[in-house]
Amino acid sequence: MKSVLQIAAAISWLCMVVGVIGSDGIGNVRDTDDEISLLESQLVVTSPSQLLMVPLTLIQAAASKGAVCLDGTLPGYHLHPGSGSGANRWLIQLEGGGWCNTRRSCIFRKTTRRGSSNHMEKVLAFTGILSNKANENPDFFNWNRVKLRYCDGASFTGDSQDQSSQLYYRGQRIWQAAMEELLSKGMQKAEQALLSGCSAGGLASILHCDQFKELLPGTTKVKCLSDAGMFMDAVDVSGGHSLRKMFQGVVTTQNLQKELSTACTKHLDPTSCFFPQNLVSGIKTPMFLLNAAYDAWQVQESLAPPSVDLSGSWKACKSDHSHCNSSQIQFFQDFRTSMMDAVKSFATSTHNGVFINSCFAHCQSERQDTWYAPDSPTLHGKTVAESVGDWYFDRTTVKAIDCPYPCDKTCHNLIFK
Repeated sequence: MKSVLQIAAAISWLCMVVGVIGSDGIGNVRDTDDEISLLESQLVVTSPSQLLMVPLTLIQAAASKGAVCLDGTLPGYHLHPGSGSGANRWLIQLEGGGWCNTRRSCIFRKTTRRGSSNHMEKVLAFTGILSNKANENPDFFNWNRVKLRYCDGASFTGDSQDQSSQLYYRGQRIWQAAMEELLSKGMQKAEQALLSGCSAGGLASILHCDQFKELLPGTTKVKCLSDAGMFMDAVDVSGGHSLRKMFQGVVTTQNLQKELSTACTKHLDPTSCFFPQNLVSGIKTPMFLLNAAYDAWQVQESLAPPSVDLSGSWKACKSDHSHCNSSQIQFFQDFRTSMMDAVKSFATSTHNGVFINSCFAHCQSERQDTWYAPDSPTLHGKTVAESVGDWYFDRTTVKAIDCPYPCDKTCHNLIFK
C-alpha cells in the first residue's frame, strides 16, 4: 500500500524543504516542513529509538573567512563517519529549504533555522540515502555521510552582504569553508565521492557539481545527484512566470550575477542561469537527475500559486490530483513534456543518469519510504536507491523515464486535505 501524506486544509503547501514568502515580501512563511515530518514519522515502521541521530557540528574556522549564515552565526553540518569498505568514501548531502527573494524575506529568514544556526536542530535523523543500515541504504550505508545545513537562502551561491540590514549573503563562502573542513577530516583521501542534495539543495548540487570534482584528487571517482532540483522556467496558470519572478528576486537581492556559471551568463541573463534547465547539459562531472515529473512543489508554487489562482479554481486539483479536470491534467502533462525536453540533451551522455517518475511528489532520496523500502516507487523494476547505485557504480546505464500519468501505480503521491 503506497504512502499518502495528508495535510490539514489550514496549511498552505510548500514542500518538504522549502519556505515561500508571502506577497508582501515578509508576511507569514508558509512552511509545512514540520507538519510533513510529523506525518512521515507516523508512516515509518522504524521506531524513533532505532533512528540514527547525528549531532550538529559548527564550523569554527568559518567566522574568520566571513562564511556565515544570514544572521552572522556559524554554519554547520552533521557527519556520521564511514567504516569498513566505506571508510574512504564520502557522500555530501546539501540541505534544501527554499530561498529568500527580498530583503524583508531574508530578514525574516534570519529568525529561522534556514538563516541562523542558533535555530538549527542540534541532532538530525539520518534516513534514506543517509541511513547507516544496509537494508535501508544498500550502496552508501557505510560511507562517511554528511548533511550540510543550509542557512544562506540562495542555494549556497552568494558572496555579498547588506550592511544596513545586517544580512550576510555568504552561501559560496559557506560551501568553501565546509569543503575545506571536510577535506581536513579525511575527504582529501576519498576514493569515491557523491555530492547530493534535495530541492534547493538539489539545485545547489547542480550549481556546485564541477567545483566539487575540482576539490578532490584526480584519482577520486566523483559524481553528483540532484533530487527534486530540476526547477523549470515554466508558464503558470495565468500565463506568467511565477518561479522566474521569484528567482529573479533571489539573484538580484543576493547579487548572484558574479557567482553564476560564466559559460551560461555569456549568452543568457543571470536569472536564466539560476535555472537548472540552462545548466545541466554543461556540467562536465557525471550527474544523476532524480525528479517527479509532476513535482509537487512546482505544482503548488510555480504552476498554480495562490497569487495567480485568484478564483481558487486550482485549489482542489493541486491538493489532490484526482480532483483535477481533463484540462488541468493536460496542463500538467505539458509541464512534464517541457521537463522531458529540458533533460533530452543531458540524458544523451553515457555518464549521466536519469530517474523521472510520473508522480506528484518532491524529494525522494531523503525519505526512507521513497528511497528503499518494500513498497517504494520503482521504474523498470528498480527502486530509486537501486537505480542511483547502478549508475554510480557503473553496473548499468540508467535512463529511466516514466510513461505519463496515470500509468505509474507505485507512486507515493502527496495529497493535501
